[in-house]
Amino acid sequence: MIQPVATGLYAAKAPLEWAVIGNGILFTAQIPIGADGAVVEGGIEAQTRQTLENLRHTLECAGGGMSSLTQVLIYVTRRDDLATVNRLYAEAVSAPYPNRAAIIVSGFAREEMLVEMVAYAALQETIDGEAC
Repeated sequence: MIQPVATGLYAAKAPLEWAVIGNGILFTAQIPIGADGAVVEGGIEAQTRQTLENLRHTLECAGGGMSSLTQVLIYVTRRDDLATVNRLYAEAVSAPYPNRAAIIVSGFAREEMLVEMVAYAALQETIDGEAC
């Protein structure tokens, strides 16, 4: 059985939850959208910062934190953007680092997106289901 995480992030129009927990594992995919649901402007740096902030917020809502991460899959549309993503990722995530992969893709469902992160985290306790 899965339990949705009430993140308070912008309600997606697609049939999805921003994060769910199953067997003590958090499953989430985060994109660079702000509170208004729009993809943030400002290029890869702004989009990566927003994606990491959405990830941090989601982890906290689930009762964890960035140190709870076990694996992160990073998708970018341009290989040259990986240096910026790596720099910002290193500011947000500390050792011991989660397992990680970086994948170059041709694009995302939202054309203006440059980055997306899929993450898994190990959680210690069950959440109460209220929005954070």
